[in-house]
Amino acid sequence: MLTRIDLRGGVRDPRWLLPRAQLDVSVAVERIRPLVEAVRDHGYPAIREASERFDGVAPERLRVPVEAIAAAEGTLDPDVRAALLESITRARRVHADQRRTDHTTQVVPGGTVTERWVPVDRVGLYVPGGLAMYPSTVVMNVVPAQAAGVRSLVVASPPQQENGGLPDARVLAACALLGVDEVYAVGGAQAVAMLAYGSTADADGATRCDPVDMITGPGNIWVTAAKRLLRGVVGIDAEAGPTEIAILADDTADPAHVAADLISQAEHDPLAASVLVTPSTALADAVDRELARQVPATKHAERVTTALSGEQSGVVLVDDLDAGLRVVDAYAAEHLEIQTVDAREWALRVRNAGAIFVGPWAPVSLGDYCAGSNHVLPTGGCARHSSGLSVQSFLRGIHLVEYTEAALREVAPHVVTLATVEDLPAHGQAVTARFPGGLA
Repeated sequence: MLTRIDLRGGVRDPRWLLPRAQLDVSVAVERIRPLVEAVRDHGYPAIREASERFDGVAPERLRVPVEAIAAAEGTLDPDVRAALLESITRARRVHADQRRTDHTTQVVPGGTVTERWVPVDRVGLYVPGGLAMYPSTVVMNVVPAQAAGVRSLVVASPPQQENGGLPDARVLAACALLGVDEVYAVGGAQAVAMLAYGSTADADGATRCDPVDMITGPGNIWVTAAKRLLRGVVGIDAEAGPTEIAILADDTADPAHVAADLISQAEHDPLAASVLVTPSTALADAVDRELARQVPATKHAERVTTALSGEQSGVVLVDDLDAGLRVVDAYAAEHLEIQTVDAREWALRVRNAGAIFVGPWAPVSLGDYCAGSNHVLPTGGCARHSSGLSVQSFLRGIHLVEYTEAALREVAPHVVTLATVEDLPAHGQAVTARFPGGLA
């Protein structure tokens, strides 16, 4: 089921030889540009038309009534409620420790620079609703934003025909548990455009979604394309693509565990990537046998089979774990599992990954729900330069510069010299004008 890529013997740069889904977001951007512009220019009517076309729902109002959010919490299965509350508790515990504090540096006597960390004012959180429903994504987006001190949070999630045109009831219940009461039944590129530009939220113009400063949350290629198109109008967290898992494993790994973990990510999406990197052909063979046994028994066997047999998935054979480490660093997986002897030591040597799951008892599924870590992570190799969602994602550093007259006088000649070198004499004059008697 999994294709094999043999890198034994060594390659200088394995990056271009590794399995990866081929997604052309730039083409998708041009496809959704007219829709985004229609939402910008016309608001609610354009959103309603897009919702009817893509979701089969023509809403009379986009904002979910507060009563419906509360009702969804009331109908939540007790076990699901307990699981969500545990997820929230653990995520809050981890994210509370991420909050940065202001710091003042005395550069010289009388001259200080204070770095203040100020939260984004209003954030739009997108929660997908396609092949699966994701109340856990509500937790992962809302908790760090709240820990950062974001003043205003709004959630957008696609309308569901089976829920009367409202978002999934479990998504609404998660919003209620987190105290979020501004929720819109809008999905896809039209949701991203609405969050960026704002819109009236019903035919009468009686309610309104005000524009946000930042949009976070995963989505399909159309959501990703809209985020790329609107970057600059608003801030975005990342261009999240299909999910991916890489597993660096040796012959100490349990093939049943490895196969189960590959399957767990493959069930997200036919384009999901599942990659095993190993120096052990015996393990690779055993994992193949386990996949043949486990895949037919899983609920979404067709979707899983498509993902595992796609060009984005495979087994990469390497000479040893050092070579495997070079491969996983080149791949820069969203989720990386280390199932080897001395797993933590190998994990600490990894430089590129969204999140690392160490040893046999830390599967990616734990991180998806209840590890306390965040599951909104960089995909498509972006872990080489980007981080997952955290409290820092919602904070901006602002420098507060305070100098006394004496401190400015002392450094003024250097400012004037540099302004002169750059042929910006007015910059120097802005300093010397404060000392009409001269700098001496």
